[in-house]
Amino acid sequence: MSDNPADKFKQALAESARTLAGEPDLEVSYSQDPAGVSGRRMRLPPVSRRLKPEEVKTARGEADAMALRLRYHDASAHSYRMPQGDMARGIYDALETARSEALGARAMPGVATNLDANLRERGNKANWAGLSDPDDAPLADACALALRAAATGRPLPKSAANLVRLFGDKFDENSASCIASLIANLDDQDAFAKDAWGLIEAMGYGDELGAPPDETDFDDDQSSDDDDQQEDDGEDGESQDQGDEQDDAPPEASDEDASGDETSVDASAVSVDEESDESAESDDRQQSEGDPPPYVPPGIPDSEASRDYTVFNKAHDEEIKAEDLCDTEELTRLRAFLDAQVAPLKSAVGRLANRLQRKLLAQQNRSWDFDQEEGILDAGRLARVVANPTTPLSFKVEQDTEFRDTVVTILLDNSGSMRGRPITIAAVSADVLARTLERCRVKTEILGFTTKAWKGGNARQEWIEQGRPAAPGRLNDLRHIIYKGADAPWRRARRNLGLMLREGLLKENIDGEALEWAHRRLAARPEQRKILMVISDGAPVDDSTLSANPSHYLEKHLRDVIHMVESQRKVELVAIGIGHDVTRYYRRAVTITDAEQLGGAITDQLADLFDVNGDTPKGRRRFAA
Repeated sequence: MSDNPADKFKQALAESARTLAGEPDLEVSYSQDPAGVSGRRMRLPPVSRRLKPEEVKTARGEADAMALRLRYHDASAHSYRMPQGDMARGIYDALETARSEALGARAMPGVATNLDANLRERGNKANWAGLSDPDDAPLADACALALRAAATGRPLPKSAANLVRLFGDKFDENSASCIASLIANLDDQDAFAKDAWGLIEAMGYGDELGAPPDETDFDDDQSSDDDDQQEDDGEDGESQDQGDEQDDAPPEASDEDASGDETSVDASAVSVDEESDESAESDDRQQSEGDPPPYVPPGIPDSEASRDYTVFNKAHDEEIKAEDLCDTEELTRLRAFLDAQVAPLKSAVGRLANRLQRKLLAQQNRSWDFDQEEGILDAGRLARVVANPTTPLSFKVEQDTEFRDTVVTILLDNSGSMRGRPITIAAVSADVLARTLERCRVKTEILGFTTKAWKGGNARQEWIEQGRPAAPGRLNDLRHIIYKGADAPWRRARRNLGLMLREGLLKENIDGEALEWAHRRLAARPEQRKILMVISDGAPVDDSTLSANPSHYLEKHLRDVIHMVESQRKVELVAIGIGHDVTRYYRRAVTITDAEQLGGAITDQLADLFDVNGDTPKGRRRFAA
């Protein structure tokens, strides 16, 4: 029996989460990784042996919030009315979260207390109390908080109340009537989603909603399916299974599509004038077990590291330069904001960079061969000649030390969980490092990775339109950003790093494909030595992909890519995890517990690599807080 007093608390919390979610098979774990739910797995913040009150409150609040979402949230109904624009999506998602939490808080006072504690912790971390300008504050959170306060009648914590107060002019009579409609429909998710569109429009983001869903309504589709099932009551169990499949079909599918032949879904996904392409695509999706595998030309698999990893649609993926994502004026403004944010940090990172520079230049300096018969007289050995005149004079010859051409790629996680201090410090550290290495004649490339949309973009939409085929693979649109090319001088790329602070840029992270992309770019370089440094704060997460594939799908692919890179040995791979233990993925890695340590971790890791004996890894380390 365990002597850890926290174990009983963890077991009790896991059981209450299963009960509250209505999921008896829910797996609950405690980890330093960001809290979240994936399929039937819930990850909660760690709880130490001492059972610190703040840890207990945070764990209870996170557990209740996620359990309520599992209980009251229907993903298909939510995605049916998902807006197109980033801000509209943010408000829409925040309102849905507030809906599920309000339902739980109204029914269970104890749960309401836990949710309040969790909200207080969120407000403290995000510094809502310190915000004074609405332009710097999250409107989506303010809308959710206003709804929560009105629906539960519970006072908001001070920091949350300050956030709502900043947007007081936006919550006019029109917005108040929208919130009243939302509260009236808390129990009906589809009606609630319709009213959410009304509030988004009242907030001034109606242009981001996109075209309204086809009003052969979600409810109408469900009721028509129910009518069909009632007519077929006398049929066998197979017809009932088909009825269930129709319930799960996307609301956009019409009756004609549902009753058509098996190839009708595939036919709608391709152009009608390209019959050869249509048949090839159809064969790919409907290949029976006895058929030979389709021919895949060399070099075209979705992943070089794993043939099991697939991508539903790559057509909407994006590899883009930072300057193409926003105009020059905005980049200049963001860069100025970045400089202002990190002014106190620059000196510390600068000192570390100077240490790295001295180490690099020391390897490039000339060395001497002693006891030579000719060359420059070695004054250090003249004492021997004075003591014994018969001793021959000693000379030394200056020799260049071999320093291989080197290129360093810094791959930055641009996911939403990096928002705030971590992404700011990552940007300035990469900036200072690029300058330092450039002075030492080491080329540096800075890359970032994220997705174009939250919870699936065009790829997910097309998957829904095609009938949600099983095991679709990756279901989001990638955005890979080039902040600085290896051959670009630092002065030209300096402004690009400000883009990381742009609102709405940071979304989800698919690390495996990003690492593979950076490795391909680096492997094609002509330099003799190639170093790839990955900076991330969590395991790969993309809700749309994980909800339609096995829960370990993205993590397995990341491990496969790391294994490929480390076994090929064309590139030296090192990783830094911010608050996340990346040593379980990478052979050479370090974990830091605070973003403030990032500058030191980067320079220390590179200094180790540039050591004369740097070919042997110094092992895994964890920086103390």
